[in-house]
Amino acid sequence: MEGNKTIATSVQASDDWKFSELEYKRVDYKQFKKQLLGILKRFKAAKTYEEARAVYMEQEQLTKAPFTMNVIAHIRNTLDKTDKFYDEETQYNQKSLAMLMPAEKKLYSALLKTPFRGDFEREFGRQMFVNAELAEKTSSIKIIFDMIEESKLKNEYTKVAAKCKCTFMGEECNFYKLLAYMENPDREIRRQAMIEWAKLYEGVAPALDEIYDKLIKIRVRMAKKLKLKGGYTELAYMNKGRVDYKPADVAKFREQVLKVIVPAVDRMKREQARRIGVDKLKYYDENFVFPDGNANPIGGEDVLVPIATRMYHELSGETGEFFDFMVKHGLLDLETHAGKHLGGYCTQLADYKAPFIFSNFNGTMADVGVLTHEAGHAFQGYVAARCQTLSANMHSTSEINEIHSMTMEHFTYPWLKDFVGEAYAKKAQFAHVVDALSSVPYIVAVDEFQHRVYEKPSMDAKERRAVWSEIEKKYMPWRDYDGIEFLENGGFWMQKQHIFLYPFYYIDYSLAQICAFELYGRMKEDKDRAWEDYLRLCRAAGSKGYFELLEVANLSNPFREGSVEKAVRHVIDEIERNSEKFRA
Repeated sequence: MEGNKTIATSVQASDDWKFSELEYKRVDYKQFKKQLLGILKRFKAAKTYEEARAVYMEQEQLTKAPFTMNVIAHIRNTLDKTDKFYDEETQYNQKSLAMLMPAEKKLYSALLKTPFRGDFEREFGRQMFVNAELAEKTSSIKIIFDMIEESKLKNEYTKVAAKCKCTFMGEECNFYKLLAYMENPDREIRRQAMIEWAKLYEGVAPALDEIYDKLIKIRVRMAKKLKLKGGYTELAYMNKGRVDYKPADVAKFREQVLKVIVPAVDRMKREQARRIGVDKLKYYDENFVFPDGNANPIGGEDVLVPIATRMYHELSGETGEFFDFMVKHGLLDLETHAGKHLGGYCTQLADYKAPFIFSNFNGTMADVGVLTHEAGHAFQGYVAARCQTLSANMHSTSEINEIHSMTMEHFTYPWLKDFVGEAYAKKAQFAHVVDALSSVPYIVAVDEFQHRVYEKPSMDAKERRAVWSEIEKKYMPWRDYDGIEFLENGGFWMQKQHIFLYPFYYIDYSLAQICAFELYGRMKEDKDRAWEDYLRLCRAAGSKGYFELLEVANLSNPFREGSVEKAVRHVIDEIERNSEKFRA
């Protein structure tokens, strides 16, 4: 029965189950900790590699069930932020997991000191030890209560954002519904939708500013307690598993974007204004790509999922098997509704070797993006769960994980005609390529903003807005909010939930997009070779480091000077070659 306190035990799931029917059991973390420490004792006492390996694999199995229960609670909490039971369970799990840190630190330490490290590395690779070293450095009893407080604040943010709604055009709208109206062919409707969208954010801005102030203080405090010279930025990089590059490397990457991509996108925005027949592109015009309206999907979840099923069967045997699994077990929740958390994500139910896709359909091409982008994440998780033995090797860092998702978007271009209709397929592909390139400057702007915030964490809300305005003008010189004061003064930054929930997780999208563009270029020349490179990357999962995984897929290092130009030149040429075809 839901809410019963028990030691969750791993399941051997039958083939007949659905996510909505899975039983949630509250984990007895005290008993779980006792079991972990018992395993630790036996691991340290192991006399042979075979014995140490067996104990380590026992720990792998033990941890699956509690983490699966945690994920089930998290998913159900995000499906309905007004559900008190799962809200409380999510907070209970977050607090309990933080309290496990001392035991986990002992486990990492024992693994790093094992006399059988060479044997483990020969069988599973060295990345598990790289991950353990980072985890040990960032684990301390000193920051447990800070982590608990951070989790509470992040949960508070999601509740504040989820409650935001207004009535527009006779319809109750959240942020996502209003964004859909910003693609309406009627420019005045687009403008009014943006005004309402900005009003929603302005209305909760004091609450969001207060939450962010507190988050910054907590994060900076944790870095100080860990005695990190680089402050919270260093801690965030460590938490993100970034050992192959530093903030200085990211700054050089941003400079490549500024030099190569920003001027190209600026030209594209001017061309877009001519295409849709306006003198000056406003923010509410940016997602309106064609004078006769954008290409939109032909239906909602009940229409698009069967199309996706057919598409994935035609793409490859592996993707067909994967998507059948997702549909059969009810592992997609796609439609938006009141009380649902914003955004989209993919997560993993370890006990079931099952990904889960969460989204908010709004009737735009973003819906198709979910069935390709998030499905790219899910496909990789499905593949990894069946070819990687260790949970530590199941997933890589996000700059690799986003290659899985973004590349899948490009691979599925041939099926756009099924999602939007034959007459709109070329428009849909053109719009997607434009959006993929245009998003890169915004992404690096968010990244630079976060670096600036934690370089001077004492900034107040007004100062942060000024910093955002400065950065926005640098990377998005075309941006025009049509005089809406809240946005003109730098309020736009707070619509990016990553800044609140996943600090420094955003540059990953740009790094990954550059690699996805490289694979897209390869698709144009040899689709089979590109797919093999992609599938090899998915299977390698997190078993190697970032640069090593790039080599696995025959991809260039995006930090190397000239790599951005090399990866995106064919994309810029494609866009500029096709732009005139869609003029009025």
